[in-house]
This record gives sequence, structure tokens and C-alpha cells, in this order.
Amino acid sequence: MANEEYGATAERRTGTSPGRRAVLGAAVLGAGAAVAGAPGVARAEGRHGKGHGHGGELPVPTVIAHRGTSGYRPEHTLGSYQLALDMGADVIEQDVVPTKDGHLVCRHENDITATTDVAAHPEFADRKTTKSVDGVQLTGWFTEDFTLAELKTLRAKERIPGTRQRNTLYDGRWEIPTLEEVFRWAERAGRERGERVWLHIETKHPTYFRKLGLGLEEPLAKLLRRYHRHRRHSPNFLQSFEPSSIQRLRKLVDAPGVVLLSTANSRPWDFVEANDPRTVADLIKPEGLRWMSSFAKGIGPTLDLIIPKGPDGKLLEPTTLVRDAHAADLILHPYTMRNENTFLPADFKKGTDPTAYGDAFGAFKKYFATGIDGIFSDNPDTALLAAADFRAGGTVNE
Repeated sequence: MANEEYGATAERRTGTSPGRRAVLGAAVLGAGAAVAGAPGVARAEGRHGKGHGHGGELPVPTVIAHRGTSGYRPEHTLGSYQLALDMGADVIEQDVVPTKDGHLVCRHENDITATTDVAAHPEFADRKTTKSVDGVQLTGWFTEDFTLAELKTLRAKERIPGTRQRNTLYDGRWEIPTLEEVFRWAERAGRERGERVWLHIETKHPTYFRKLGLGLEEPLAKLLRRYHRHRRHSPNFLQSFEPSSIQRLRKLVDAPGVVLLSTANSRPWDFVEANDPRTVADLIKPEGLRWMSSFAKGIGPTLDLIIPKGPDGKLLEPTTLVRDAHAADLILHPYTMRNENTFLPADFKKGTDPTAYGDAFGAFKKYFATGIDGIFSDNPDTALLAAADFRAGGTVNE
């Protein structure tokens, strides 16, 4: 069954041997967590704690539910978020893009061709178009061409049905949620559980949308303030692949920011637009890390920046990024671990079926051993069990 490892929550919360950097901060864990001081939870002033003002207590490594439980449910739906909460994920991710009338909705991309049933709506056939988004030509339907009322007539579906056939069972079950609806859901769930629900909110293509007159940072800051999630100790992270978006948000709210980092030879799109020649390879050098630490609390690098792969797809030796980022007082939340063979390093694939599960636990152990502070996962139940195993007997290489 989809949540066959649901027991991860209990195992994680009752482990008896906390790892070297077992926990951070001083208030509440994410949903489903034990109270401060429970077995397996050490109180410490760490990178997630007082120094970074996250206002809460999160275990290390922190498990971040990538787009909810996208390994089991269509991504960025309330069903996907709720299952992540039920599994005990420490933090749940949202990506936000705008509608034509300025509402923030939760979609991984503004191109909703693959994640909704928009193609089956003849009334929207004339909305199909070709656009250049961050230098990439895309043909399909885009959120900025729809009002919120129009988007609410659509239903979400599985983005990669060839890989996750079982997820298609839930096609059409949920609508596209607004970020405000997610905040309301998190408030209700928090009251029911007696603890706040942690979120990880990403601004998607902020420069692109700002040029359309649909800037993301101001409406996001307004919502954060409305729901009292704008403070230094609020239970959320704000993330973006564009450093300037985090800089803008830093001027508007005190919630901790995370700069996402793609491949080493890539450039953030705001750098491209501003003729800034720096690449990600420059940003992960000590000088670049110190620069990011002046306005951000962490980085979210692709896992290949933590441990690169060789030509055969197998993992090589870890880089110095974890050590260097920690020296700059930055936390690391790399992305993304998934259970399927097609997404795993070659060392941890099992069999020849790309859609079958490989040795995800082995891969998690390898990544956790580098000393990362958290990880994004499409399968938070697997990640939670792996994190519990690591805290019970893992080591950190720094």
C-alpha cells in the first residue's frame, strides 16, 4: 500500500540514541512529532535553532515532503499534503505561481499541462500557447492566463503516470489549492494536533512573473503576515532558485530564506537577466556561500553538488560543500530523494525495471553521512525511517 511504511513516525519519535546533531531550536516539532525532551530528541542550539531563528525544534536530518507526498499522490494537492502530515513529515513543501488575477496557487510550474486536466476542457482550448519561461520554450497552458475561478474548474492529475501508475487512481480527486487555503489547512491541522505545521514555500520564476506585473514576493509577504508566518521564529522556510527573490523577501519579512542551487554550470535566471556572470559553481565556493549567508539562512543544493556521480551513474566522493556551507553558518536542505530506480544513483538501483523501488535506504544513508541538515523526499515515510536509522547509529563526515 502507498503508506506501508507509515510506522516511520512512531519509530522516528521513539528512537533512543540521538545522532550527533540530533535537533534544533526550542519549541515544537513538525506535525506528528513528539514533545520537546522526548527520547531521541536533544535540545540544542544548532543551525536550525536559535542562530537561525526558525522558532521551532526540528530533528536532524529534517525530512521535507517534496510537493507533499508526490510519490503516492498527485503533487501539490491537499491530499498530497495531508498524507505527508499523517506520515509525520517534519516540513511540507509548496511551490507558488500566480493566477491572472494575482492569487498565489500551488503548482510546481506555471505550465499546468501535465499536472491538471486542462487539455480535456474545450472551453480553454484557445488558451494553449507557446511561451519562453526562463529561456526555455514551452507549449501548453499557463496559470497566468487563467483567473482563480477558472483554475478552480480544473482537477489535478499525476505528472509522471508512466513511472507512478498507481497515483493515477487519484486523478481528478483534488483541485488546485491556493496558498491561502494551505495556510488555513495548516492552521486547522495545527490546532487539532496542538503543534504548528511547518511549510517550505518556493517562489517559482519570480523574475519572469515580475516582468508580467505579477510579482510573487509582495503577495507572499502579505499572506505570511496575515497568517502570522512572517517572523523569524515562524514555522516555515522561504526558498527560491533566484537569490534576488530571497533578498526581496528578506526586506519584507523575517522568515528564514533558503537559496536553491541547480547544477554547477547553471546560472540563476535573475543572474542571466542582470548580466551577473556567476554560476552555481561560484556560489558554492566559500566566497559565494558567505555572500548568500548575508541574506539567507540556508541553501538547497541538488544532491549532485553534495556527492557527484561518475560517468557510470555511481556516486563518487563527497564534495566539501557541506563543510563549507556550515562554516558559513548555512544549513543544507538538498533535493530530491525518490524511491524509484529511475531516480536513484546506479549504486542503489535494484533490477531492471526503472519504476521499481531500489535501495533507497542505502542512498539515504550515504547522503545523511555527509552531514546535511535535511533532505527533500517524494516518499517521506521512507525518509523518516532512514533518518531514524541514521540518528540511532549514524555518523557525520564533516
